Amino acid sequence: MVKGQIRQSLSGYYDVVTATGEEYRTRARGNFRKKKQTPLVGDQVEFKAEKSDEGYILEIYPRKNELIRPPMANLDTAIVVTACVQPDFSSNLLDRQLVMLEAKQIAPVLYFSKVDLLTEEQLEKIQALTAYYHKYYPVYLGGRQNEQSVAKKILSDLDHQVIVVMGQTGAGKSTLLNHLDPSLQLETGEISKALSRGRHTTRKVSLLPIGDNLLADTPGFSSFELREITKEELPLLFPDFVAFQAGCRFRGCLHLNEPGCAVKEAVAAGEILTSRYENYRQFHTAIVERKPKYR
Repeated sequence: MVKGQIRQSLSGYYDVVTATGEEYRTRARGNFRKKKQTPLVGDQVEFKAEKSDEGYILEIYPRKNELIRPPMANLDTAIVVTACVQPDFSSNLLDRQLVMLEAKQIAPVLYFSKVDLLTEEQLEKIQALTAYYHKYYPVYLGGRQNEQSVAKKILSDLDHQVIVVMGQTGAGKSTLLNHLDPSLQLETGEISKALSRGRHTTRKVSLLPIGDNLLADTPGFSSFELREITKEELPLLFPDFVAFQAGCRFRGCLHLNEPGCAVKEAVAAGEILTSRYENYRQFHTAIVERKPKYR
C-alpha cells in the first residue's frame, strides 16, 4: 500500500503522485460509492498498484476543506481576482468570497485587475480601499502593462502551497492563470460558458507544479452562499472585526445592537470600512432568515 496525492481526475480515473514523485493512474473502489464519497484532486490517499496504470484507491484521508467548483480538496491559498471596473467593483461579492474562504481555512490573496482602466479619481478610491484590505490580506494590483510581473511576484511570495484562482466573471481569472503558467493557454473571455456547465459535468481537473507550488488549472466558481456558517461564527470570519472585538463589553458580541461594541465604535471612527460592516449586517440577516434544513 502506497500513499500519495491526487493530482488529476478525468472520467473516473485519478492520477496519484507519491512523495518520491512516482505517478500512478488509479480508480476508486466501489465501497466509496456506498459511502457516498468521491475522491477529489488534492486528496491525500492510500492506494495499491501492481502496475503504474492499474491502481486502486483504498482510503481517502480526512480533508481540511473542499470546493465544489473546481471539485478539489485540501487547498491552502485562493487568489481572488477582483475587477476594479468592467465589471464594476463589488465590495459585497469580495467580502462574501473572503468570508467563505476564511470559513474553509483557505488563505486569500487579493488581486485587483484592470487598474490601468481607471480614471485618476477612481484610482485614488481603489488605492484607499486596497490599502485597507492590505492590513489583513496580501494585495496585488495589476493592469495590462504589469500583469506578468505581478503574477511572478504572487508566486514568489507563496511557498509549497496548493492554489486555486477564483473570482467574479469577467475579472480576468484566465488571463492571470495564463501568466502564472503560460503553458495553459486558456481562452480568455470564456468564463461565462464554464459557469453554465452542470455541476456533475465530466471534465479534467489538474494540479500543476509551478515552482514549489501546485496550481489548479481550472478557475474556481463558487456560489459563495453562507449555508454552513452560523451567526455566531460570522463575526469571527472578519479579521478586522476580530482585531477590535476584545474591546466589546459583552463576550460573544454580534456587533449589532449590543451596547459598548468596540467594532461599531471602530466603524464610526473610520477604522473599519463602512462597506465591510454593511456587508456583515447583510450576511447576518441572510443567515438568520435562512430556512432550516429538513431531513
